[in-house]
Amino acid sequence: MKDFPTLKALILIALLFACNSGNKNQELKEVDELQLKQGEIVSCGSQDKEFGVVNFTMACNDQMKGNFNIALELLHSFEYDESEKAFAKIIHQSPACAMAYWGIAMCSFHPLWEPPTESDLKKGSKAIEIATSIRNKSDKEEAYIAAVDAYYHDWSTTDHKTRSINFEKAMEQLYQRYPDDHEAAIVYALSLVGAANPSDKTYAKQKKAGELLNALYAQAPNHPGIIHYLIHAYDYPNIATLGLPAARRYADVAPSSAHALHMPSHIFTRLGFWDDCINSNTSSVSAAKCYAEAAGINGHWDEELHGIDYIVYAHLQKAENKQAQQQWDYLKTIREVYPINFKVAYAFAAIPSRYVLENKMWKEAAQLTISPSDFPWEKFQWQKAIFHFTNLLGFVHTDDLKDANFALTELKNIHENLLKQKDSYKATQVMIQINTGQAWIAWKSGKNNEAVRLMQEAADLEDGTEKHPVTPGPVIPARELLGDLLMEMNNPSEALLAYESDLNTQPNRFNGLYGAAMASKKNNDMAKATLYFQQLMALANSKDANRPELLEARAFLKKK
Repeated sequence: MKDFPTLKALILIALLFACNSGNKNQELKEVDELQLKQGEIVSCGSQDKEFGVVNFTMACNDQMKGNFNIALELLHSFEYDESEKAFAKIIHQSPACAMAYWGIAMCSFHPLWEPPTESDLKKGSKAIEIATSIRNKSDKEEAYIAAVDAYYHDWSTTDHKTRSINFEKAMEQLYQRYPDDHEAAIVYALSLVGAANPSDKTYAKQKKAGELLNALYAQAPNHPGIIHYLIHAYDYPNIATLGLPAARRYADVAPSSAHALHMPSHIFTRLGFWDDCINSNTSSVSAAKCYAEAAGINGHWDEELHGIDYIVYAHLQKAENKQAQQQWDYLKTIREVYPINFKVAYAFAAIPSRYVLENKMWKEAAQLTISPSDFPWEKFQWQKAIFHFTNLLGFVHTDDLKDANFALTELKNIHENLLKQKDSYKATQVMIQINTGQAWIAWKSGKNNEAVRLMQEAADLEDGTEKHPVTPGPVIPARELLGDLLMEMNNPSEALLAYESDLNTQPNRFNGLYGAAMASKKNNDMAKATLYFQQLMALANSKDANRPELLEARAFLKKK
């Protein structure tokens, strides 16, 4: 990548003139410690490098406006590395541009992904220090810098959730102070979604963000932030249809962003639009492969694995095991990924687990090993738990209660570790797995009432939280598993209620539809059984659909 050897010198010279006299005891910011990413912007998906249209009026000076808008376009599609390069270019050309350092801090934040790493936090804090020390900023610039500083302030002693709420409050003040500033409203909407409580089923903050963004959409229909954050705001059961217009548009607005090509699949997955999900992520994966090569990444880019996770999930719902297996086989060849992060770990764990659990391949589930073996799994406890959960269900269904209890112990240890780390969300996700495992072990031990109670607790706990924004969903829904358990106990009436409840929030799931059909059949409700079997056949409508459940569906419908 192209380097700018004079960057540090230029910044230091500018800061000598920009720093307030009262800050003389401060060192000159050690700008080189920022280690800014530099070079030409790399993109794939469109030769014209289309990332949408941003027109931010406050951009240091007229000469920097074009570069600043490009940097923001990239930022709003979470192309953080490329956005940082664009902001670094501004710093190279105009070292006293305080808002460029604001941009660096935003690139290190990642409001809707996993919390920033320590190195990200140090970089963001240092960038804010520099921005704060520069003189002659406008009041609005001061407000933007102060808002992101609300997130970084005391980061070593204050948790991510609290700091995200602080950022939201600061952005609300900025927006109220400058209600005509579209960018303030857009970033405020982002902060609302980022600070939302995953247990709040009213989706109050998400809906507020959606209202803000929809009000701006008519005036700026090609703004990537408006469309992107609308998708995130409505990426929830019961309100996902509100995000469908944005999902249909985002890839056309920012076709040069692999993430923009992927994001529509969040809404498609919520609504059970599996073909759309596959097409969206096929384009994203292709762009991610191109990006890795163009950027000189050793191995694969994380966005590629992210897209594969969604592709596998969608193929499994269409009973296209061959295509899902091909993706899993490809995953097994991947040894090096950049960067190593939350979504990479999740893809490595979820893809094989989904395949064996969705297909009820219990022997294979019991034998599934943690892979890749050299991946730093200790840093990703929740994702590691997925393997143990898969093993547990495999052991139970192959009547190996000894090893099932061993897997359960592993889950409990991980749960304790997450509690010690004060990561309540992930600890809750593992507790859902623990309750599920205990329920199925109780059933195998002849304790039916205890089994139903524990499985109901798992389902209620999962209903009371939300999936992580990065994931397409749990490897297998708890309420669907409740239906399976009740069917094993020959209670089709209660099982049907569980399946239908799950299908209301996770429509067009193959196993949910099949379970509902079988429960209806056993309950002698042939009309409803016919309806669900017909939906199952319509879902698995490709020539490659191949699951034994389809044979049963065809046989049933043939008799009608």
